[in-house]
Amino acid sequence: MTTERRAGPISPALRAALARAVGEANVLVDPELTSSYETDWTGRFRGAAACVVRPATTAEVADVLRACAADRLPVVPQGGNTGLVGGSVPHDGEAVLSTTRLRGPCVVDRASAELLAPAGATLREVQQAARAAGFEFGVDIAPRDSCTVGGMIAANAGGVHVLRHGMMAAQVIGVEAVLADGGTIGRVPALRKDNAGYHLAPLLAGSEGTLAVITRAHLCLVPATPSRAVALLGLADASAVVEAVERLRPLLPSLSALELVSGTCIDLVARHAGRTAPLGGAPPAVLLVECAGRDGVAGELADALAACAGLVLATAIADDESGMRRLWRWREEVSVAINAAGVPHKLDVAVPLRAIPRFVDAATARVAELAPGARLALFGHVGDGNLHVNLLGLAPGGDAVDEAVLRLVAAEGGSIAAEHGLGRAKARYLDLVRGPHERAALRAVKHALDPQGLLNPGVVLS
Repeated sequence: MTTERRAGPISPALRAALARAVGEANVLVDPELTSSYETDWTGRFRGAAACVVRPATTAEVADVLRACAADRLPVVPQGGNTGLVGGSVPHDGEAVLSTTRLRGPCVVDRASAELLAPAGATLREVQQAARAAGFEFGVDIAPRDSCTVGGMIAANAGGVHVLRHGMMAAQVIGVEAVLADGGTIGRVPALRKDNAGYHLAPLLAGSEGTLAVITRAHLCLVPATPSRAVALLGLADASAVVEAVERLRPLLPSLSALELVSGTCIDLVARHAGRTAPLGGAPPAVLLVECAGRDGVAGELADALAACAGLVLATAIADDESGMRRLWRWREEVSVAINAAGVPHKLDVAVPLRAIPRFVDAATARVAELAPGARLALFGHVGDGNLHVNLLGLAPGGDAVDEAVLRLVAAEGGSIAAEHGLGRAKARYLDLVRGPHERAALRAVKHALDPQGLLNPGVVLS
């Protein structure tokens, strides 16, 4: 599975074929126009694109991929470009296929609690359509106004409500997608029960654009939960966080989010936003607890917090919109504050819940040993064991520190890519968590769907 890499300008024949497919205005080659597609959200990963192509329909996507395949030009599919592991930007002169013009209304079927969406629809648009029909969408992540449906499926996005609704793959009923040779697969609308052959939608969820380009999706919705309440709990350390989670979960049937924010991250947000840290200062660890239901969840949350007496150092609770937004900001603004402090190495990992304190202590010690000047900023979705380990102040490269932390994750039986994917950043470390037969199976799937290796080369499988 090899392909001859193409760097530099595309051929006149290919440019003409792409222009016929999508219109001259949607084939970008001027560096001033392509630059925003060539750098990821973190600023750590960047490369030069041979061109950026912006199709508006499934048929146009198929035409673009056929033209690139005929010219043996690799293609990097890109949605809202909110990825954090270098999986959506060019590396070595590939074409970028942007799906942001795959637009159209998000159509809700109230009887079936389902929604049809084009791949270029943003999460915000999906949420608005769902709420207008009396429902909610089960996945919520911070870049709502820019992340797209296709990208969220390709990355198998997680977010803050995984413990209640599951990851993006759990919301997908069916997809329509285009293979590297221009062939269209999948079915939209689809059926919740359809065992006629292999299930392609779950296969494409988490594939990071390496198997096909998703163009449309059929998604399930969840009942609306108009009653909400949020609490911030100040705690002494990660062990206290796990103990609080163990006490609270049996008492909160309305539980919708459990988020950990380290004191370092709280301090970064306070400095970046010019605000005073909550809870009388930045405690070593903060646990955000959200409950959501039809009614009465504030009382349920307040009663449950009594079970944490003697464990919690300080508490803030809110059930009004402005108050809840104020508390959530301490979690949602962490990534922006980290990026404002420098170019981070972002290690999205997962470990078993009870291993979190041991992993946090080990990672802190290992980073201090290998990079004494670095700063470890840790936060994440503690309810499902997903931690975002951010390393600031590393010397150029810094791969030895990344690998050391990922080896600690693997030693705990964890995952080196919980919800952000492997991208280019972690593809080389796949053997830490997948054995030789598993890796061979993954390569066999890639070769079956993309025998020339034209889609997102170097991502997932290095």
